[in-house]
Amino acid sequence: MREHALEVFATGHQFLEAPRWHAGRLWASDFFAERVLRFDESGAAETVAEVAGSPSGLGFLADGSILVVSRLDAKVLRIDTAGALSEYADLSDIAGGPANDMLVTPSGHAYVGNFGFSAGDDPKPTSLAHIDPNRVVSRVEGDVGFPNGMALTDDNRLLVAETLTHRITAFDIAADGSLTRPHLWAQLPDTYQPDGIAYDTDRGVWFGNAMTVTADAGFYRVEEGGEITDKIPVAGAWAVACAFGGPHCSTLYLTCNATDEESFRNSSSAGYIATARVGRAGFASEHDPR
Repeated sequence: MREHALEVFATGHQFLEAPRWHAGRLWASDFFAERVLRFDESGAAETVAEVAGSPSGLGFLADGSILVVSRLDAKVLRIDTAGALSEYADLSDIAGGPANDMLVTPSGHAYVGNFGFSAGDDPKPTSLAHIDPNRVVSRVEGDVGFPNGMALTDDNRLLVAETLTHRITAFDIAADGSLTRPHLWAQLPDTYQPDGIAYDTDRGVWFGNAMTVTADAGFYRVEEGGEITDKIPVAGAWAVACAFGGPHCSTLYLTCNATDEESFRNSSSAGYIATARVGRAGFASEHDPR
């Protein structure tokens, strides 16, 4: 397994999730600061919007507006070009517990995960939500276990990291944006709990091994079938999510959060963003790999 070193890019945040490269900038959500952030080349952050329901997954629409998951009320909000917030979709009839990460396609289809259970409850399976470009919300058929990060492949599949079942599942994407034929893409060892993911041009998936600071803490690359090829070790923090960006999409941006399960439940964390050069690249836009 190849190992790569990381370099710190931005510090001083709380719990960072959902990194995205868009319009020449890195974007991310800060759960506990309740802010959607945009970073410049030096790592300095500006607040794009404040989301009282705790922001998570991000996506971008063709009209220039931004979609953001509001975790605690299981909704998706729209941030217009002037920065104003409005409700875009309500997922509460589908989500079991808080909503989570999201992927928005170039044609405006949004896929949203959720925890599947509330704090203190036993884990249980749940379903993805699909929001079509007309804002119609539907339940995706097929149980998933804590669906988290998502990525589009170059053969028109949606990959979903299932954190608590230690696997990455693929769905075929139909012409109308609906998801069909859920099937195993990679089964991971039980010590790996994949969170946010990024797909590279060599058809591998990079994932954060979340919720641990043991020797397994870090970001990994896995290929279809389950072979793990690369690791970026992370010390003293959860490895949460990643995204390719920068010139030629050759930089992997990594969100890392120093916390533990009890601290997380108490909204306590110290978050930072790191970068790594891994000898691979993402597609020109991870939201439109074709």
